[in-house]
Parts: sequence; structure tokens; C-alpha cells
Amino acid sequence: SGINAEYGTPRQVRNACFSRVSPTPLSSPETVAFSKSAMALIGLPEPELTRTDFPRYLCGSKAIPGADYAAHCYCGHQFGYFSGQLGDGATMYVGEVLNEEDQRWEIQFKGAGKTPFSRTADGRKVLRSSIREFLCSEAMHHLGVPTTRAGSCVVSTKDTVIRDIHYDGNPINEKCTVILRIAPTFLRFGSFEIFKTIDRITSRQGPSLGKVDILRRMIEYTARRFYPEIDRGEEERMTCDLYRHIVTRTAKLVAKWQSVGFCHGVLNTDNMSIVGLTIDYGPYAFMETFDPGFICNGSDDGGRYSYEQQPEICRWNCAKLGEMFNLTGMDTSSILEEIWRETYTTEYNRLMAQKLGLLHSTREELVEGLLQAMHETASDFTNTFRLLQSIDFETFDVNRAAEKMLTNCLNRSEARATIKTRYSKADATALYKIVQQFHREDGMEGGFNPLAMYGIKPGGVIRDYELHLRSERLAKLSDEEYTSEQVEKWKGWLQLYKAAIEEDRAQSNSNSYWEDRRAIQESVNPVVIPRNHILQKAIDSAETGCYTLTRRLLDVFEDPFTEPEEVWMTARDTRDKAASVVT
Repeated sequence: SGINAEYGTPRQVRNACFSRVSPTPLSSPETVAFSKSAMALIGLPEPELTRTDFPRYLCGSKAIPGADYAAHCYCGHQFGYFSGQLGDGATMYVGEVLNEEDQRWEIQFKGAGKTPFSRTADGRKVLRSSIREFLCSEAMHHLGVPTTRAGSCVVSTKDTVIRDIHYDGNPINEKCTVILRIAPTFLRFGSFEIFKTIDRITSRQGPSLGKVDILRRMIEYTARRFYPEIDRGEEERMTCDLYRHIVTRTAKLVAKWQSVGFCHGVLNTDNMSIVGLTIDYGPYAFMETFDPGFICNGSDDGGRYSYEQQPEICRWNCAKLGEMFNLTGMDTSSILEEIWRETYTTEYNRLMAQKLGLLHSTREELVEGLLQAMHETASDFTNTFRLLQSIDFETFDVNRAAEKMLTNCLNRSEARATIKTRYSKADATALYKIVQQFHREDGMEGGFNPLAMYGIKPGGVIRDYELHLRSERLAKLSDEEYTSEQVEKWKGWLQLYKAAIEEDRAQSNSNSYWEDRRAIQESVNPVVIPRNHILQKAIDSAETGCYTLTRRLLDVFEDPFTEPEEVWMTARDTRDKAASVVT
């Protein structure tokens, strides 16, 4: 590993995967919250977590015995372009713990100060972004989504850093905060891109270009440590099998995201886990009003990382990882094409069948029809499935069922209010004509874009144009006409759903079919998710020094399939498209 004592100027870390670092202590740290279940993974019982010196250990102010602090060197494709060396600019490896169950866990500090990869930043994280990551990491785990864990969140009562939250020239002082992250490993696709050859578009290259010996060691280490089921006897077979396993886990992960309405927001290759975990929570969001083009990252003008694009982007990222594996003399392209689509589709259909309470299988057209009805009626994604499981299909009345679904839909004015565009109607129309003339739908790297010099992306133009058309249509409808359309759309789909249930029931030999389907729905359809407006309430309270709501939300997210006492925690924010997520 590279050694670096001074982090004042950026540097390329060549021929190394880690650089030794030291955490920058927090002054007067105090615990915002801790996760008992996450800390149990590393053998820390609750009495240890309530010690008065606990926060000092968990923010770098007091040395953890046996710790070996280091920052990881990695590269990444960001928004489709190779950015060269990135690395752990605000996180650092602390060490690994082998617990009583013989499980090995890596622990990390996030926000503990500068590293050789901090570039011009300060290596710090603030309270609002740390609470968002802490709560969502634990919520995702209890939703059954593979994820890194968050053990603790510790804030300084004295140390602050300056942040311009809205990038509008109004910076403020925010409290320095450190979270403890836990995972089998934090290796990512970008970890292998430090060996990348010169990129034909950006002319950047990996800092360890040509060091195929280190690449081979990393591949062998990954297979041995995290995929022990792989036979490592022959290198070529091992490398191909490892790639196959990584692609499979990634496809199943993004299928899970889609099934719970989760949008990551920054699916760069440096944010893709090598073991199929959700990693690096930034401007993420759980979709509320269903919209396949939902974008949670205000910087994503073209919608590259929108909800509907996530599966394709993850496949694209897997292809980039395959290019790195190919530097060892392999050819992984056929593996990706062979398994991605089938793995993703099979897993996604399985998950959606469970959400719909179909015990055997579901037709893709049934799911597609549901999503279309949700989109056209401005329905809340999460609450739709809870409503569906509350309908009595034994004594089915389509009119009564449609009226029930209507309670989950925005009215006409609310639906119009959620439509937010970047361009005016006139500008969107003019730009759309240009995009139609020049833009080709030929893959994620797109076709010729004459608007690129102006920073205009075809995806954003197309989306804005379609949103203007939708807004105009809503404006022409009366409230009664809009409501009538909503009812008819739900009636049409509910009749298809009823037929699918009867077909599913005919395949079942169980005398408890209705109880069985209800049980599986209740186990996969959450009541509560980390909605942005809920998280913001906890952040606002924590900024005043009160952490009660953050801790309460942790309790609620640990049991997401049970109705909380606080009804507002299950409610949607009808303004959920009105603003981008701020982290």
C-alpha cells in the first residue's frame, strides 16, 4: 500500500490499492444513534454501545485497538465517462472483525477526515447526509435488500464545515458527523478500474495501468474471500466464474431495487459493490408517486440514473467491469449477454409475483399493466401494493375495488403540481425537434448530440417535452373527467388481476390459498419506507440537538411491515417531484 502523510495536494496513487491514513478526531462527539443489530455483527453488545467513551471510539477521536486505517484507491465511470482516479475521499478502512459465528466484517469510518483521495474537499460528512445514509442502510437491510450496514452515527457538538446546500451561493456551517459502516467488503467495480487503459473519450487512464499482476491478485483475492464456492484451480475458469457470480448478484440486486421503488441516484461504476450490495447512499430516494422516469438526483439532467434506467445502467456497469477482467486475457462479453437479461427478468417477475400474492408465477403483461395504471393515475408506489392486498378477491366487486384504489391517487390539481420541468414548453418543443432529427437510440452511450456543447442531454429534453404534453392534457380535463378516467383504468386492470388470481388458485393444491397469498404479501409489501419528507423531519430535529425522532425512525424501519403508531410515517408527500434530493 502507498504511504502518504500529507493530504494537502492531490496525487496519483500508483501500483497500490490502499494508502495508509489517520482519522481526524472530532471535538466533543456525541452519539446520534446506533444500530444494535448491525453492531452485533462485529461482536459489540448493547452495554458497550452506551459507554460514555463509545462515541470517541466511533469517530476516530480514540484509537480502536488493532485498527489499521487506510483509504482505498479506485477509479470510476461517472455519468458514462471515465473519470480516472477517485478513491476514498471521505471514508477510510478501519479494519476487519471476525465474529463468534466466524463471519468476517470490514468496518469503515465515513466522514473522518482527509485522505490522499480527498482532492480539494475536507474529508468530512455532515449531519443531514449522515442521518440519511444511517437510516436508509438499516431500512434497506430490514426490507430484505442487500446493503452495507450502518453501525453508528456520531456528531461533533463543536466542529463544523461550510456547505452550500442548494449550490445557490448561500453556504452555511454544518456539524461534522461520522458514521461507522459495516460490510463483508467495500470493494467496488471501480476498484478494478485502476488498471484501465487510456480512455478513448476522456483520455484518462487508471493509475496502475499495466499492472496486470496486481489485477490478477485482486481477482484471486475476491474469489477466495467472497465467493468461496468458486473453484480456483484454473485461472481462466476462476475469472469467468467470478464474473458470472458478480453479474448474477448485481442483476438480482437491481431487481430488488425496482420491486421496492428504490432509486439510487448515482450508479457510477465506483458505486457498484463487487458482492452485490447497495453501497454509497447519496441523493437516493424511494419513489412515492409512481413515475418510470423518476429522477432523484438534481445533477442528472438527462435521466441517466432514473428509476426505469437502473437495470440497463447496472448491465452497462457490469460490461465495464468485464473490460477490466478481460485485461487478464479473458473474454467476458458472452457471459454478460448470456445471463443478465434472464437473471434480471426471472428475479424481477418472482418478486413482483410475491408482491401481488401470486404463488406460482405472474405474466409480464400483468405487471406492466399495473405500472401503467399506477403512472396514469398518479398512485403511490408503496401504498398501491398494501391496498391491493386489502381487497377481498373472494367476494370481488370491481367498482368497490376501484374506488378503494382511487384513495391512493392524486387528484387532478395535485397531479399537475408534481410535474416539474427544466425547460419551458416553447424551449422543450424546439429542442425536441432537434433531438428527433439527430438523436439515435443506439445504446447507453447514445448517438450524435449537437446540443452537447451546451450541456443539453437528449433524455432530459424528451422527458420535459412529454411532461409538458401530460400537463396540457390534465389542464383540459375537468375534475370529474379525470376521476372517471382513473376509475376506468383501475377497473380494467383489476379485472385482469382477478383473472390472474383465479388462474393462480387453480394451480394451487392448498386449502389455505387465500391465507397463503395474504401472508406472502404482508411479508414483502412494506407499510413504511424512508420517504424523504420523513427523513427531513428527523434531520431538522437532529440539527437542534434532539435525536429522538432519528432513533424512533430506526425502530420503525427495523419493522417495516408493521403499521407504526405514527400514521404520518406511512403517508406520501404529494410534492415528491417538486424538489431534488439534497445531500
